[in-house]
Amino acid sequence: MLMVFYMYELNLIIDLAEEQLVKGKFRWIANFKEIRRNFKIGEFTFPIYAIGGLEEKGFFLSKIFSAFVTPKYKIHLLLYTSPEIDLKSLRNLIIQSKNKFSGEDWIFLGLIQTEPIKKDVREAVENIADPRVGVTLQSLASKTVVASKNVLGKALMKQLKLTEAKFEAFDLPNYLKSFTFTFFLGILALITLAFFGRLLQILRLEIILMVAIISLVVGHRLYRTRYHTTLTFDKNGFELQEGKKVTKAAWSKFDDVTIFITPKHEICLRLYSKQETLDLSLSKIGISRKEAYNMIKQLIKWKKATQ
Repeated sequence: MLMVFYMYELNLIIDLAEEQLVKGKFRWIANFKEIRRNFKIGEFTFPIYAIGGLEEKGFFLSKIFSAFVTPKYKIHLLLYTSPEIDLKSLRNLIIQSKNKFSGEDWIFLGLIQTEPIKKDVREAVENIADPRVGVTLQSLASKTVVASKNVLGKALMKQLKLTEAKFEAFDLPNYLKSFTFTFFLGILALITLAFFGRLLQILRLEIILMVAIISLVVGHRLYRTRYHTTLTFDKNGFELQEGKKVTKAAWSKFDDVTIFITPKHEICLRLYSKQETLDLSLSKIGISRKEAYNMIKQLIKWKKATQ
């Protein structure tokens, strides 16, 4: 049963890593443009392989800076899972990856194993000196992570957080609601001041534009504190934050999940327990219906089986 649990957790980690790559969660490492599943290099099969670069995707000046200053070599992110990685496997993983890619390319190796990390393997990972190869090794059994002490290893360890996933999306209708409310209050304040005999001085175009700019900022703050929704979950449970309201629950609490459509035609995942039902709005958290349903269905099923 324990091995089944670890294999399922490995599969979940791979799915979460793909979601994070698609959502741009690794942009501080590189701008990854292409993702492959089950990518083979020699004797090894990598469940996830992503390729990208350091080019900026932002404003015009950022793109100009990127075109003339930013290095043009490629960035490779490889995730590999195994029951246990020994010294020979670690050495072969690094050698074959370096042989596969150009000498100037950067290589990030994210390794996940089910067993605890042995002392000799830990020391080998930490002592990797090649400046173009960054390695992290994570153990599911001991919940520990070790990384190479070079720059790439430290960067990968900081960004590669595979134990949980976080989803959120900008909800334009609710932001417009917040902006409109704030702008209305600002115009109402101007009209009130106008009654004190300063109509011409107050109701000017530049003053109204200033109110609109202030409403953009204040409206965004109001939106974040009242409407913005964030879903964070791992193998144990989830945290749903709607504005300042926070809901936490363990998957073991629930018996089933269904796709539910509200009267306003919003798509939710409805979680069922003996005491209550709970809706997770997919339209507000930026995750696909299929992926969310499959992952949460399996999490509930697995938790029930291990109780």
